[in-house]
Amino acid sequence: MKSKLQGELMLLLTALIWGASFVAQRAGMEHIGPFTFNGIRSLLGSLVLVPLILVRQRRQSPMTREQKKTLLLGGVLCGIVLFVASSLQQHGMVYTTAGKAGFITALYIVLVPIFGLFLKQKIRPALWFCVALATTGLYLLSVSEGFSAINRGDALVLASAGVFAVHILIIDHFSPQTDGVKMSCLQFLICGLLSIPFMLTLEVISWPSILDCWLPIGYAGVLSCGVAYTLQIIAQKQTEPTIASLILSLESAFALLAGMILLREKLSVREALGCLVMFMAIILAQLPEKRSPDAPRLLKKSL
Repeated sequence: MKSKLQGELMLLLTALIWGASFVAQRAGMEHIGPFTFNGIRSLLGSLVLVPLILVRQRRQSPMTREQKKTLLLGGVLCGIVLFVASSLQQHGMVYTTAGKAGFITALYIVLVPIFGLFLKQKIRPALWFCVALATTGLYLLSVSEGFSAINRGDALVLASAGVFAVHILIIDHFSPQTDGVKMSCLQFLICGLLSIPFMLTLEVISWPSILDCWLPIGYAGVLSCGVAYTLQIIAQKQTEPTIASLILSLESAFALLAGMILLREKLSVREALGCLVMFMAIILAQLPEKRSPDAPRLLKKSL
């Protein structure tokens, strides 16, 4: 019982860290460009995971050649998709609030099983209700004056949620075959390296601005990528998968609260109702069900 409680508290802390990271991402855009922020953040995240890998390495047997190939392929594919998803999200953060971005990004939870249809995976009927509910919430949150007035940032973050869903499916395929921490470290490295050419060609690199942004970058890289991911790995060994996913869903609520407290963001009554409806869809999408062997596991995006 004690270990279960500890696991749930660690997952709650993980959700809080991830939720507040939307504030860090939003604050970072006041100083540097999206590719610069993502590049430095991802490289930091990769570096932070190295000590964990070294500690765990002592307890693990050496990887076979086939396992190394799987790790390399999975890490590279995840890194490429993560680069696309995080770039879309980070660009969207320039034009939308941290709170709205948190709820829209969380739609990947509903989209994962939908995309799984293309892989011939079964989808339970109740999830279609969740999709309709999430769509209604998104409409209330982002479409206040007709579809022509959709916020550019909301559209970009919504696109990133779709790519994050693809990212989850890739992780779902490779994670049972290789070491999850090593794959996450590699994907952050690939994401960071892919960001460098874009930050050098499309953005002005200003070291004073980067130094002014040290806190948001440090938070997003060290805490969001490194510490929170480690907490998740430890905690999920002590917590039931359904309970874990439900607790992690609080990330979107924490993003909203952090945006309101730290950035003084405000929501209209319509937008608040949209958040509530979307949150209901996210929770309902994760309620226990009889799973088929080929049903996708809901794994948290590694951010």
